[in-house]
Amino acid sequence: MRFIGRNKELESLELLLKKKSPSLVVIRGRRRVGKSRLIKEFVSNKKSWTFVGPPPDTSITKQRQLDAFSTQIAQNLSMPKIQASEWLEYFTFLGKQAKDQKIVIVFDEISWMGSEDPDFLGQLKTAWDLYFSDNQDLILILCGSVSSWIEENILKSTGFVGRISIDMVLDELSLAESGEFWGAQKNRVSAYEKFKVLSVTGGIPKYLEEVIPTQSAEDNIHRLCFQANGPLFSEFDKIFSDLFSKRAQTYSNIVKALAHTPLTLDEICEKLNLEKSGYISKCLDDLELAGFVQEDHTWNLSTKSESRLKKFRLKDNYIRFYLRYIEPNKYKISKDLFEFKSFMNMPGWEAVMGLQFENLVVNNLKSLCKILHIDLSDIVNAGPFFQRTTQRQKGCQIDLMIQTRHNALYMCEIKFSTSEIKSLVTEEMEKKIERLAAPKGFSIRPVLIHVNGVSQAVKESELFNDIVDFSQFFTKAQ
Repeated sequence: MRFIGRNKELESLELLLKKKSPSLVVIRGRRRVGKSRLIKEFVSNKKSWTFVGPPPDTSITKQRQLDAFSTQIAQNLSMPKIQASEWLEYFTFLGKQAKDQKIVIVFDEISWMGSEDPDFLGQLKTAWDLYFSDNQDLILILCGSVSSWIEENILKSTGFVGRISIDMVLDELSLAESGEFWGAQKNRVSAYEKFKVLSVTGGIPKYLEEVIPTQSAEDNIHRLCFQANGPLFSEFDKIFSDLFSKRAQTYSNIVKALAHTPLTLDEICEKLNLEKSGYISKCLDDLELAGFVQEDHTWNLSTKSESRLKKFRLKDNYIRFYLRYIEPNKYKISKDLFEFKSFMNMPGWEAVMGLQFENLVVNNLKSLCKILHIDLSDIVNAGPFFQRTTQRQKGCQIDLMIQTRHNALYMCEIKFSTSEIKSLVTEEMEKKIERLAAPKGFSIRPVLIHVNGVSQAVKESELFNDIVDFSQFFTKAQ
């Protein structure tokens, strides 16, 4: 499988080779987002040693973790196994073996590697200071999917402050990059067909690698999601058990609460019948760090400052699709009793696809700004916008608002439809414009983003400054 995307990330890593000092790199992001694949591409023409932490389970012990590391030392260095009772002994050995070598050392799934030893990171820090940092040509990469663990134990740790050269967070691939997974078929497959697949996979590389370009969207999704041996059938359980272990159920309940619509913290607690607490806020922070949930702040258009009003949005398309369509049918699928029908016959399909479409557009904000010719340096605030109902103003919700320093408000209506969009959309946008409490002297520029065409009446209304076809996101220029 050829490597797609991540050009900026690779460039950042390659620049480290020009330094005259050692580099400590942290790479984190959602499971399946391509962290290990990026590292593999980076080290492909370099001397490297890679170590992977064993997945957590009830039988894992410190000794088993040490034994696994010892086996990998033997494999990487082509030598007999050595035995040690503490991590520092292995780290010291590696530091001495790497001395005077131009080398990349990778600790993948770092949170799993020493999870049974509270002194693991302290010993790694000691080894860095005493041995690894003596080699100006050494790059040590710490990689993991449990971003909250990395944040708390490495990035915020006084032991590692000032030692980290790069903190790299991998997000989904852009739509233009995602389109490359259709290979030679990419220009022959419609944007709508790609959208149906991306409504399930998002821009997650591992999921996109499973797409067969010559199959229809329906056939791909049936194979991936609605067969017991499909790679996305049991992926949800693996995500939450691997990342959150014993607390998996709490995190799972939170994302289930967000499956239908974005919610405030109060609404989440009410839906789960829980008291509002710091623990729930911490869980939401962890889900955001893991790349599954997005905290959307609205803001004051006049002062440009963030409002206290915020909502949490499920930004991960696979998780929403799983919760809405795979999980309710899991028993039937596992028994090969599920009859897969057309997308359009699935309950609430158009509403769900609307949410998935919004995610894809909002997650590709930079590409949209290029399409609209908005300089990124001009943006003051951007994101889903919601205005409270008060005595002086009516409530208002904008799918995506972009405010620039030139006092321009781009009000984006992200509209999914199975057919071309009719003139009702102009009435809806006119009501939103009327309700929006825009400050004096501000220009309002309505934008319509669609996937299946718009009617002639919408075009002739001249209400929208720009009408953006979803296919524009796939062009290489973006």
